[in-house]
Amino acid sequence: MIAPDMPRSVRTGDELDQLRLTTYLHEHVPDMGEVVDVRQFPGGFSNLTYWLKTAHDEYVLRRPPVGANIKGGHDMGREFRVLSLLKGHYANIPEPIVYCETTDVLGAPFYIMKRIPGIILRATMAPTLTLAPERMRQLSESLIDNLVAIHRLDIEATGLVQLGKPDGYVQRQVVGWMKRYRQAETDKIPAMDQVGDWLQQNYPREQPPAFLHNDYKYDNVILAPDERTGEPTPEIKGVLDWEMATVGDPLMDLGATLAYWSEAGDSPAYRNFNLTWLPGNLTRREVVARYEAQSGRDLTDIVFYYVFGLYKNAVIAQQIYARWKQGYSQDARFGHLLPMIIELATKAAGTIERKIE
Repeated sequence: MIAPDMPRSVRTGDELDQLRLTTYLHEHVPDMGEVVDVRQFPGGFSNLTYWLKTAHDEYVLRRPPVGANIKGGHDMGREFRVLSLLKGHYANIPEPIVYCETTDVLGAPFYIMKRIPGIILRATMAPTLTLAPERMRQLSESLIDNLVAIHRLDIEATGLVQLGKPDGYVQRQVVGWMKRYRQAETDKIPAMDQVGDWLQQNYPREQPPAFLHNDYKYDNVILAPDERTGEPTPEIKGVLDWEMATVGDPLMDLGATLAYWSEAGDSPAYRNFNLTWLPGNLTRREVVARYEAQSGRDLTDIVFYYVFGLYKNAVIAQQIYARWKQGYSQDARFGHLLPMIIELATKAAGTIERKIE
């Protein structure tokens, strides 16, 4: 039996002003009812996620962390807009309820959505997870097939096309994430400079544009539990964390997923990133092969996308680490991110030479 993803007590420094929140909800969403309990979901290193309990239902509130000033990765209005556009076109999303763009309620913009109960497989579960390899295989295949389904969404019919500018998307991403890294840099990491230079010199051929999740991995997916055993099934009930979703080259999305996809032969630090190293999961090469077969896309340049995914993850970790170093967060996890940044940069540099292993 695997317990559904459950909230815990709110961390020190992350408390919500429940009185102001209740007043706001009474005015803007009276049907929600009064919030009688607030807790926090422990997973994730980026935006803060809270569980709200009313007399009749359960909701989830999302807001940026204290000290965050990176709009692209913490844009609550964008995530709410994405969910609103997806509604009616893609079933595996939570229902968006309300978005508050002002900062006078909770100190930052936030939005609220319905909670989808289910199982989220997090990296911290790996040491105790006893799923059969056959089930892990099914889960990993379902994960990739659902990514293909997201990329097949009609960006014109859904209105999702308005979320981005496909032309020049890859180059803008490379330039933008290199700039973010320079702004957040705290320690000299030669591999980061090496990888950045290589990316700028090896842009891939263009792909037909698609809708991108941009942070697609196990711990952003809610799985339906087996009614008899409580184990996760391949049925995906919901996909979360859409704040970086956009329109562009879909292989950038696949590259991001590959960058999270650890294997048994990877270092302990990298295996802590995900639980895809457990027996039965697809390997990175198998992920590429399955996506290629299911999507029909040309993956000749997949190494570029994988290397960029690793580089981007390193930059995200660097931004979080820099905020911790500046005193904006008391979360002890953030103070231990430097080895992971170095690990990601080293892996990216090695992939340029050895390709995907």
